[in-house]
Amino acid sequence: MATEIKLPSLGEGVESGDVLEIYVKVGDVVKFEQSLLELETDKATVAVPSPFAGKILSISIAEGDTLKVGQLIGTIEASGATASPSPTASKPAPVAPAPVAPAPATPVPVATAPVASAPVATTPAPLAPKPVAPPKPVVAPAVTQAVASSVAEISDEIIPAGPAIRRFAREVGVDLSGISGSGEHGRITREDVLAIVRHQGQAATAKQPAASPASSSAPASAIAESPAKAASSKGVEKPGTPATDDYGPIRVDRMTKIRKTIANQMDKSWSTVPRVVNFDDADVTDLEAFRQSSKDDYASRGIKLTTMPFLIKAVATALKHHGALNAMIDTENEQIIYKDYVNLGIAIDTERGLVVPTLKNADRMSIPDIAYSLAELSNRVRNNDFAVSDLRGGTFTISNLGAIGGTYSTPIVNVPEVAILLVGRSRKMPMVMSDDTIKPRLMMPLSLAYDHRLVDGATAARFLNDIIAYLEAPSRLLLAI
Repeated sequence: MATEIKLPSLGEGVESGDVLEIYVKVGDVVKFEQSLLELETDKATVAVPSPFAGKILSISIAEGDTLKVGQLIGTIEASGATASPSPTASKPAPVAPAPVAPAPATPVPVATAPVASAPVATTPAPLAPKPVAPPKPVVAPAVTQAVASSVAEISDEIIPAGPAIRRFAREVGVDLSGISGSGEHGRITREDVLAIVRHQGQAATAKQPAASPASSSAPASAIAESPAKAASSKGVEKPGTPATDDYGPIRVDRMTKIRKTIANQMDKSWSTVPRVVNFDDADVTDLEAFRQSSKDDYASRGIKLTTMPFLIKAVATALKHHGALNAMIDTENEQIIYKDYVNLGIAIDTERGLVVPTLKNADRMSIPDIAYSLAELSNRVRNNDFAVSDLRGGTFTISNLGAIGGTYSTPIVNVPEVAILLVGRSRKMPMVMSDDTIKPRLMMPLSLAYDHRLVDGATAARFLNDIIAYLEAPSRLLLAI
């Protein structure tokens, strides 16, 4: 009996998503909670599991479709319904290579299942083309279901990789079934897949000289690059479908859900927020010396200590003393809502676009806690292994342009927040010291954008001064409460 599969609730406030990839096809046998498709919501990519075990009878959607919660995905013949042997009982007639067992009239006995596997191999004469090819109909329906279910389990359950990693592995031609994951609980990460690609590239390079020693000049470089370069070219392949306009070749690409969300959010911010930006520099020479002296201690505990945890701690501490920058404007009710908690949104650049997960209660965390949580959060976001709830509840945003390059910028306020801090790449500059000497100092560029409807220039300047003071005296951060 056909049972409908509908799109379940994906989280609070999430009403629809775009279909990125469909994992199954009509006729596939799936197990309970096996991934059926990959769906892109506002900024999170989620795998939609099957609510039943059984055989897929129909699929009502296609890749690129936008699905709403409750919309029909397809139909499935649940495993409870497949107990009736009618669909399978009609097929044993043409495949009757089991003269030893009088099973055609009684397909129920389980004893025929193990016997059936032997006659197929030992009696090829009666049915020359058939005995080897279709062993599946000879087996009882219950055994067929078990075998198919186990195959589904191997392909979907045993491989510990998220949807994005699976898709990336398919793009670069890597079989995940043979990879031991280096992530938490053996989870396969992007680096694990890239390691396989590099290994294949090195193997191809090693084989090339033996294959064509005479022509090693041009072909060697081409073959040495082929696996890794092919994978790389797939990873950075130009998006869109080739086309032409009145002036020449173009590429047309569908606007993804995440890009639509970013566009809507930026449009809302630009049209509603009168933005002002303050620029300043923090002398982080002493902070960098402290970080360098401490990073080995942190590394021994599996924590990579960067400058970012110190900046997060400085911002979180300063926000507790400058409530106007940790607030939101409720224009509908003509209210200002001040937040007594500090949830920092950390802008992370990913292949799918800019994602801003939230570091909850950052003001209550120590620098080691922040360093560990930040690393974990970044890995999950880049591996597309996060929930929609991870993107919500932010009160202030930090964007780290310095990880890519650049100094100052004019960031867009992430509404309904009222401020955002962008940090550029630190660089050494000649600075005039208090004794009028000139010394090279490591300076961190800071750009604070804020909503001038709520935050005045003086308030923003005091807030930025506090952040700079914490960064220039790192010992204060260790004692900050």
